[in-house]
Amino acid sequence: MLLTAIVAIIMMSSCNEPKAEPVVRPATQAGRFYEADPLRLSQEIDSLLSLHKRSPLDGVAALIVPHASPYFSGNVAASAYMSLNPQKHYKRIFMLGPSHHTWLDGASVNDAVDYYATPLGNVEVDRATASRLIAADSVFAYSREAHDQEHCLEVQLPFLQRRFKEVPPIVPVIISTNDYQKLQRMASALKPFFTDENLFIVSSDFSHYPSYDDAYRVDALTGQAVESGSAEQFMAVIEANANSGIRNLATSACGELAIITLMLMLDEHYTMKHIMYQNSGDIDNHDHSRVVGYHAFAALRNDAPTFTLSEQAKQQLKKIALQSISDSLNGKHAATVSPKILSQHPALRQKCGAFVSLHKHGRLRGCIGHFGEDHPLHEIVADMARAAAFEDPRFQPVTRAELSDIDIEISVLTPMRRIQSLDEFLLHRHGIYIRKGYRSGTFLPQVADEVDWTKEEFVGHCSQDKAGLGWDGWRDAELYVYEAIVF
Repeated sequence: MLLTAIVAIIMMSSCNEPKAEPVVRPATQAGRFYEADPLRLSQEIDSLLSLHKRSPLDGVAALIVPHASPYFSGNVAASAYMSLNPQKHYKRIFMLGPSHHTWLDGASVNDAVDYYATPLGNVEVDRATASRLIAADSVFAYSREAHDQEHCLEVQLPFLQRRFKEVPPIVPVIISTNDYQKLQRMASALKPFFTDENLFIVSSDFSHYPSYDDAYRVDALTGQAVESGSAEQFMAVIEANANSGIRNLATSACGELAIITLMLMLDEHYTMKHIMYQNSGDIDNHDHSRVVGYHAFAALRNDAPTFTLSEQAKQQLKKIALQSISDSLNGKHAATVSPKILSQHPALRQKCGAFVSLHKHGRLRGCIGHFGEDHPLHEIVADMARAAAFEDPRFQPVTRAELSDIDIEISVLTPMRRIQSLDEFLLHRHGIYIRKGYRSGTFLPQVADEVDWTKEEFVGHCSQDKAGLGWDGWRDAELYVYEAIVF
């Protein structure tokens, strides 16, 4: 009884403890860079968005958007935000921008607040992910001064609030360093998040303070460099512009460091698309002697269409695998797949790799696979089923008597992609393929579901147990990742 009473008192005390109030960064720029009144702000943003009634772009990975007041750059910003699909659910939005107030020689990630406030409401901060970045590399830290009065990220939030019904949590990052190696480290730390589940927004205006005509010329050169997708070309043009003698040109892009960081994450799977350009001289015929340029770009994923298999195609492949094993047991040549079946399921003609795994009463009975894209899928599955049944050196050949107890699992592999760092490897999603000289080995993605390993242990075991390279042999080997459609 006494113990019960003590427990009850403890529970009551814990229930009565006040909950910590959320930490909110106030809307410091409301009434300065944009409207403080919620109704007028909503009307202004909605009217700008309504100017760009276009279909959303496919595969938007990132936007580059200006950060002046909506009066000046809102039209260009709206053109970028209207390229987003408002129905797409993003896990989080990484917001990258320059520091206008303090020098960091690095980047500040705001993991100190729970929300960013605007007149339209609060936007949640993904503090856990922000803290992960800070822990990942010393190039990231938190500096309150970098965020408190900074407008470049805050002015983007009303556009997100009017474009999405619910704004995903944000990760606010202010970048302020001329050290290229540090920018590379930032890009490496951010790259694992540069996936379809996240959106990146880079905040930057372009030319500052040249004449109207000079702005058009210099911004065209800078814009072409951004469209190239090459950080090196972008930096070369920025330097050439600075040395061109253009009067009053203070910078070609105030967010150049954030842009470089984004461009360092791009590869051949991305294309930079220009969306719109204006400068402040285009707004109500504003002063043409001293202007600021505004570009909008989208980074688009241009991977080949995702390879998919219908349920009917999956069942057909299982029939092909079973028929191949049965024909071998009966001394027959493997039956060919009829043109009618291939016509009904064209994915079976796709050239890609596959593994066939056999299980008996839940235990592995054979597994053989083939990488590469040199044969049609239906042929690979037939061949690998036969090999798994009769050629896996770990098991005795499958007999006719046990065929009815065999369950077939097929893993169709996506094309392999070379990676340079384990940061690019996603446990449970990617399979790993390690190659060094004549030695190689792989683990399918689903192996991670069967063991309790970290990604380093996953790769270490593959290197040691599959490729025969030793626990650390993967460190100077070629690493590839792939995904699998398992059924």
